[in-house]
Amino acid sequence: MSTPITADACAADAAPLQSTRLSSLDTLESEAIHIIREVVAEFEKPALLFSGGKDSVVMLHLATKAFWPGKVPFPVLHVDTGHNFPEVLDFRDRTVERLGLKLVVGSVQEFIDSGELAERADGTRNPLQTVPLLDAIQRNKFDAVFGGGRRDEDKARAKERILSLRDEFGQWDPRNQRPELWNLYNGRHTVGQHVRAFPISNWTELDIWRYIERENIELPGLYYAHEREVFARDGMWRAVGEVSQPLPTENVITKTVRYRTVGDMSCTGAVESDAYTVADVVVEVAASTLTERGATRADDRISEAAMEDRKKDGYF
Repeated sequence: MSTPITADACAADAAPLQSTRLSSLDTLESEAIHIIREVVAEFEKPALLFSGGKDSVVMLHLATKAFWPGKVPFPVLHVDTGHNFPEVLDFRDRTVERLGLKLVVGSVQEFIDSGELAERADGTRNPLQTVPLLDAIQRNKFDAVFGGGRRDEDKARAKERILSLRDEFGQWDPRNQRPELWNLYNGRHTVGQHVRAFPISNWTELDIWRYIERENIELPGLYYAHEREVFARDGMWRAVGEVSQPLPTENVITKTVRYRTVGDMSCTGAVESDAYTVADVVVEVAASTLTERGATRADDRISEAAMEDRKKDGYF
């Protein structure tokens, strides 16, 4: 005689399934690792953009997990503006050495010295990174380049595909993008073209920090509150440094600040903060109403479409 099915019996059977449900961070991590593995399987010579900033550090951590216990099977690429924070460059070099990776560096300064690029009137070099980036990709014959772009950062990045085709000139056409259904990614390309891959597209700044907290990932100290000499310009706190000097009308003061993003020192602003730990930063970011780029990147304020215009030309 069969035993009748009861609600209690169904609940008991369902309990083990509930315990295996992935958290939001686990889901994002799984998606990113899947994308990284797919790109490595489909392409002959990928590389990962690594500046030492938090997004690229998380990307490298994901790549390490994707191929553990083996080594990351591709080099890392950094376009050095010559105006980067020294602390971040030191962190970059230590990380690359610790993991035994090959570091490829494209130098904005070398292109300026050769006359192929000219200094901008405003002194910022972030917009000048495109030419050295495309040169490094072409010279090293990279056919796929991992980037740490996220859709919550900027409206141009919000509409870009996870696998984004670049033409023979390294340019992106936002009106001619491939459909991406479910977890199916089209990496097809011809000789001379390459693909930019963005495994953390669906992450937010808060997701990044929660993951850093969970995985105990080391970051440059600039991301946490510290005292620094700064001056106010364009509604942001700029650090005093060799390439970032105040005007006679700008007063230098010492404040407790941290950086939400660490780009070119001449155009990246700090924010006042008491967030000395990862947990503090998580709370601070959760309460923020401005994106990190909108709050701290002067180069994104050149025009309403500053990021999209640069990406069309081949920018990150």
